[in-house]
Amino acid sequence: MEKQIDTILVVDFGSQYTQLIARRIRELNVFSVIFPWDINVEKIKSLKPKGVILSGGPESVTDSNTPRIPEIIFKLDVPVLGICYGMQTLAEQFGGQVSSSKNKEFGHAQVLLEKPSLLFDGFSSGSSIDVWMSHGDHVSTLPDKFNLIASTKSAPIAAMEHAQKALYALQFHPEVTHTKQGNTVLENFTFKICKCEAQWRMENLIEQRINEIKEKVGDQKVLLGLSGGVDSSVTAMLLDKAIGKNLICVFVDNGLLRKNEAEDVENLFQDKMDLNLLVVDAKKVFYRHLKGVSDPEQKRKIIGRTFIDVFDAEATKLKGIHFLA
Repeated sequence: MEKQIDTILVVDFGSQYTQLIARRIRELNVFSVIFPWDINVEKIKSLKPKGVILSGGPESVTDSNTPRIPEIIFKLDVPVLGICYGMQTLAEQFGGQVSSSKNKEFGHAQVLLEKPSLLFDGFSSGSSIDVWMSHGDHVSTLPDKFNLIASTKSAPIAAMEHAQKALYALQFHPEVTHTKQGNTVLENFTFKICKCEAQWRMENLIEQRINEIKEKVGDQKVLLGLSGGVDSSVTAMLLDKAIGKNLICVFVDNGLLRKNEAEDVENLFQDKMDLNLLVVDAKKVFYRHLKGVSDPEQKRKIIGRTFIDVFDAEATKLKGIHFLA
């Protein structure tokens, strides 16, 4: 039986840095996956994560109707690291107090390491590190059984850990480059606390996705709207590797592209990569609908609606399509 690759689950509370957290973990050759805070319980169980990172977010824990950590996370009995909002909701859910700051903190700060912690392994106790702060609330009272491990002048509780459980939290953002030694903190959490093995490579994910597509699609046909942009192009290449000629790509030329872009797309995907590509010349249709319109927002809506209409019209001409990508 194939051994499951160690995984870090990143619980997303809406932070602008969530993707960056996942990337930093993957750069350590450990697989990470992002799911929203209201992820299904069974899905969490099926992931069998070795550790959980709670992202920051734009909400305030002081509002009762804002997101909280699912209770299943604590029942997994795996290490947890809360970052910014993740720290605040962790503190609140364990009985600590979170208060709104008089002055929101955004920018560089110096964090004083108050006492030894495995999270800060390699740093000297009493030393300070340069970090990046971005918060409007702060933990004002530690939860029961949590210890203070770092502080700043404006955030007296800048990091904390549970006395008996592998629960850690940071007010600052270790994932951003502004926190100069942030990678070391994430390495400590991933390898020394979660005991992950550096066994994952990007190629593993590509192969996994291709196999998932093969299993789901089988020998059925898939229709893809190909724009030539990064998202649809990557999707096209993955689907092509998985199902080959059962992929049908539709490229709509709306007459609003960059010079020679339509020809470049056709040359790349049809001639060089030999994809099953259908090019639709819809320039006149788009021009007709846009005639006399000057408002940018109205133009955007017209372009989007017209694209859907043109794509749907072409899709109805094709037979045997089972999936839309």
